[in-house]
Amino acid sequence: MGKGLGDKLVLAISSRALFDLSESHQIYESEGVEAYRRYQIEHEDEVLMPGDAFPLVEKLLGLNKRLSEQRVEVILVSRNSADTGLRAFNSIQHYGLGISRAAFVGGRSPDPYLAAFGCHLFLSTHADDVRNALKAGFGAATLLSGGARRANSNELRIAFDGDAVLFSDDSERVYQSGGLHAFQDHEREAARQALLGGPFKPFLAALHSLQQEFPEADCPIRTALVTARSAPAHERVIRTLREWNIRLDESFFLGGLDKSAVLEAFAADVFFDDQTGHCERARQVVATGHVPHGVSNELLP
Repeated sequence: MGKGLGDKLVLAISSRALFDLSESHQIYESEGVEAYRRYQIEHEDEVLMPGDAFPLVEKLLGLNKRLSEQRVEVILVSRNSADTGLRAFNSIQHYGLGISRAAFVGGRSPDPYLAAFGCHLFLSTHADDVRNALKAGFGAATLLSGGARRANSNELRIAFDGDAVLFSDDSERVYQSGGLHAFQDHEREAARQALLGGPFKPFLAALHSLQQEFPEADCPIRTALVTARSAPAHERVIRTLREWNIRLDESFFLGGLDKSAVLEAFAADVFFDDQTGHCERARQVVATGHVPHGVSNELLP
C-alpha cells in the first residue's frame, strides 16, 4: 500500500456504486460510448439518485464531523472521463458529501491508482475492476443491488465473513478438498496458530483504529464477524483476532446456517462475503459486497 493520505481510512468508490446510473449505463450498453457521453453532458445538471453504497459513504464521512477531524477520505474512482464525470461531481456537491478527490481513467481499469491513494477498500459494480484490485492486494468488493438501507441510523454497522475475506482462504481450501471433518480436525490442531490475513484485514484494522478515537460506550462504529464456522473451529479465529489486537464487537459462528437472519437482526449497513450463494441471500436484507477472492471463486467465470 502506498503512503497515500497518511493515517486516514481511505475508501475508493466507483460512480455507479455511489449513484444510480442505471439509465445512462443502459445507453452505454445499447448505443455505445459516444451516445453515453452526449447523454451525460446533456443531463449533467440533473442530480443523480443515491446508489447502493451511498448510505455507507454518508455514514463514513459523518465520522469526520463527529471527530472534528478529517479521518476518513472517500475518493471517486471512475471509468468515466472528467468530461462525463462532471455530473457525478455536481451530484456530490448537491448532497453535501465531503468528496473532493477523484480519478477519471477514461474507460480503463482504475486499480493501478489505488496504491497512489493508499486505499483500504475499493467498492465498484464492475466485477473485473474488483478482481484486478484484489490481485493487486487491496480489499475490494462488487456491490450487489438490493437490500435494506439504514440511512436514518447514525450508527455505522459493518459485517464481515471470515475465511477469504478477513482471513486467508487456507482453511477453506482444507474444507473444500477434505470436507467438514477434515476442516474441523485441521482447525483444532492449528487452534493456537494465527490465521493469515485476508484482503479485508487492512480495512478492518483501519476501522478498529477509528473506533479507538471514540469512548467505548459511545462509539458510532460497530463491527461483526458472521461466519459459517462453528466449534471447534471458533478458537483459532478468536486467538487470531487477539494476536492482531483487533476487536470485533459481535461474532456469530453459525455452523452453516443462513446468515441473512443474523445480518438483518444486526442491522448491518453492508456485509462482505466471498461466496456468491451467501451474497445472493444476504442482498435481500442488506447491501452486500461480493469479494471474488479465494478458492470459492477460482472456478467462477
